[in-house]
Amino acid sequence: MVRAEILIWVSCMLIASINVVEAVGVNWGTMMSHPMLPYTVVNMLKANGIKKVKLFDADSWTVSALAGTGIEVMLAIPNDQLNHFSRHYDNAKHWVKKNVTKHLYNGGVDIKYVAVGNEPFLTSYNGTFLKPTLPALKNIQKALDAAGYGDKIKATIPLNADVYSSASDKPSDGNFRKDIRDLMTEIVQFLHSNNAPFVVNIYPFLSLYGNPDFPVEFAFFNGGSKPTIDKGIQYTNVFDANYDTLVWSLKKAGVPDMKIIVGEIGWPTDGDKNANVQFAQKFYDGFMKKMASNKGTPLRPGHMEVYLFGLIDENMKSIAPGDFERHWGIFEYDGKPKFTMDFTGDGHDKLMVAAKGVQYLPSQWCVFKESKNMSLVPANVNYACSLSDCSSLGYGSSCNNLDVNGNISFAFNMYFQMQSQDVEACDFQGLAEITTKNASVGTCLFPVQIVSAGERIRSVAGVNTVAVLLMIVLVLL
Repeated sequence: MVRAEILIWVSCMLIASINVVEAVGVNWGTMMSHPMLPYTVVNMLKANGIKKVKLFDADSWTVSALAGTGIEVMLAIPNDQLNHFSRHYDNAKHWVKKNVTKHLYNGGVDIKYVAVGNEPFLTSYNGTFLKPTLPALKNIQKALDAAGYGDKIKATIPLNADVYSSASDKPSDGNFRKDIRDLMTEIVQFLHSNNAPFVVNIYPFLSLYGNPDFPVEFAFFNGGSKPTIDKGIQYTNVFDANYDTLVWSLKKAGVPDMKIIVGEIGWPTDGDKNANVQFAQKFYDGFMKKMASNKGTPLRPGHMEVYLFGLIDENMKSIAPGDFERHWGIFEYDGKPKFTMDFTGDGHDKLMVAAKGVQYLPSQWCVFKESKNMSLVPANVNYACSLSDCSSLGYGSSCNNLDVNGNISFAFNMYFQMQSQDVEACDFQGLAEITTKNASVGTCLFPVQIVSAGERIRSVAGVNTVAVLLMIVLVLL
């Protein structure tokens, strides 16, 4: 009897671990100056047992690298293409043929969803995408249906949690934003009629970032904060409260049983006083344990499906929302893990498997050269930062404690590295020089950039071209 109980317990634990791995995907963004080869990233996903990936476009090179892996894929259509697909069904039909059906051969890509736009109703867009989004969604789903894949592949719209709110901070008072309520009702009813999920991006970090009075522990999952009580339900973290606010909003829109997928959730590691490795690890530890428990939220207990944001740091993302935008990755720019974590949620944290075969530029840095003409410094630093990534220099960030010379050197080096170490990119009117001495200071990393995917392909192509020319010469001789 005891043996049987042990076997049952072990089986349950194995099932829980498998469920977590299968339910947790990652967002793979590519807004970086020096991306890794897609196959390098895919091998990193496989090595870490990640079985779901959400993209922000449908780049053929990237999508093709996922063929035969069994990794479930969500393709995407960027916001700037919504008008194109909303106007003419034929445009949507052509896109589906070129970007979806092309990859659906035996042993091809396991495409599960098409994301039509990305957070198109953000208030910062001032209504730019309000009109084209729903028509684009309908045309893409219609094209998927016509291609014979409508039952397998669903079109949806990843939306920011700002499309709904609660005036009292209680989930039961939640509803879709008044200015888009009718539109959201139409969207969710269309999605529901097609058995497509509602995809929402929830960021507890942003609750903390946007409100200096927000209770810090309420952003995590340790239960160390005063709970919010709503109709007898205790909410001990902002994620559960936010998620259930959506549940109430969907109920009021007439679709109480609609499937929900969390399209983005994560914690940045730099660019703000609360964006650091320690908080990120604390967040992911708590969140993964929550996923492993299969408790869900008070109004939606059980299995949840989520995509972590993000996979790799992106040094060319807009920092309009904050400097932290370039530091959401659980991996560094070169595919090295930032901290230990456990995708099974059983508490056995370990470093994830780093990307293999990454090539770096030479070990050299561009640094400030002492100058009597300091009046030239401000303009040159501004120029360097405007065309590179100085987000680690801000208040509370990893390089916040550099002295004046260190700040200048950091800015110069980031520009130099993002320009692939072009010698001319380390001049700055005679203020800079190249050194082979590591310029990093304490915990502030002065990175050496990797060889970008494009450069590696061009390099290989160049070598092949030379080889072919040599063979022709030999034949002619």
